[in-house]
Amino acid sequence: METEEQRLKENDINVDTNRKSDGDKKRETSWPSVLFYIHLHTLGFYGLFALLTSASWLTIIFTFILTVLGILGTTAGAHRLWAHGTYNATTSLKVFLMLCQTLVGQGSIYNWVRLHRLHHEKFEQAEDPYYSNRDFLRAQVYAQVLSRTDEQEALLAKIDMSDLEEDKIVMFQKRFYWILFVFLHVLLPVNTPLADFGESLGNSIVISFSLRYMIVSNICWLINSAHFIWGLDKNFRPADSNSVFFITKTYWPQYHYMLPNDYQCGEFGDYGTGFTTSMVRVFAALDLATDLKTITSAAVRKGLTEAVETDVSVKDCIQKYAKMEMETMATDHYLAPEKFM
Repeated sequence: METEEQRLKENDINVDTNRKSDGDKKRETSWPSVLFYIHLHTLGFYGLFALLTSASWLTIIFTFILTVLGILGTTAGAHRLWAHGTYNATTSLKVFLMLCQTLVGQGSIYNWVRLHRLHHEKFEQAEDPYYSNRDFLRAQVYAQVLSRTDEQEALLAKIDMSDLEEDKIVMFQKRFYWILFVFLHVLLPVNTPLADFGESLGNSIVISFSLRYMIVSNICWLINSAHFIWGLDKNFRPADSNSVFFITKTYWPQYHYMLPNDYQCGEFGDYGTGFTTSMVRVFAALDLATDLKTITSAAVRKGLTEAVETDVSVKDCIQKYAKMEMETMATDHYLAPEKFM
């Protein structure tokens, strides 16, 4: 049987069979970014050496705390709360997560979320700003040093950001981001060990700033590239795996791209048992987070069955049962997470 592409060619209709690669070629290397990340990683690795040989314990503990807080600000804040709305947060929690996200130095929450939503919308397409249609190194490293195309900028302008534009915390950070960036991301990490712990200026810079910045950046980049490591093998046939990973949620990054509004994830562990997921549950137990969205494997199976029987998309069917389930789900369901694995 002839393919659609062959039929079009026979009728002299031009078919762009290299859309992805052509889209990639439009992106140019940002050499200031290349030089910045080379210096950052060089100083960061030297900071690791200094941490192991000459840093004080207070500096090490302080750097570790800032690193964890920065990661939490992106994973639980920018990603799970603001990008996907997997739970609601009180004003105090939003302020805390906003300050934590500022520690990361990856731009404002508003801009981070806008790029991430485009990543989901154009997943595995040339317009994806994180090159998800290529390999891990392109998504994790190469994409960080490329300028965006005019097409990507146009797509970004169309991303619906109305929810964040109504969020006063997000818009406050967006307006004063560079002031917050200087104080929280640069001065706080460098000055505190220097002034309070008796640390040398060199160690304060390469450990509390460079090493921390390098670690946090690479871990947060995994949000957009982890599917290459823990996702489905793209050479598998759909019948071999697509149903299985939904039910077992074994390949949680791939599950996330199909159903992104589940508060559970696995950034630092198995699905539903990772650090970020655990912290969201802690926030909920403290009444700082509410309306945690998730779905049981039983509802997933119902959605899969309906998709097969009705020929409706798997995503739509599962979302349907997820919505029905959330309407009757106990508000404290996060206390018994094993039911939702």
